[in-house]
Amino acid sequence: MNRPPHTPRMGICLAVLGLLMIGFGISRGEMSVVLEKAINICLECIGIG
Repeated sequence: MNRPPHTPRMGICLAVLGLLMIGFGISRGEMSVVLEKAINICLECIGIG
């Protein structure tokens, strides 16, 4: 009997991989870069920046 292509194990592996990539980005200091870009976009949308 064939297994369906999307199994719960695949979802768990992708979630763990995503968490590892988020941790890697935080360790490189990317969080402040993303926050700065989000603030700039927000200020441009309301016409202040």
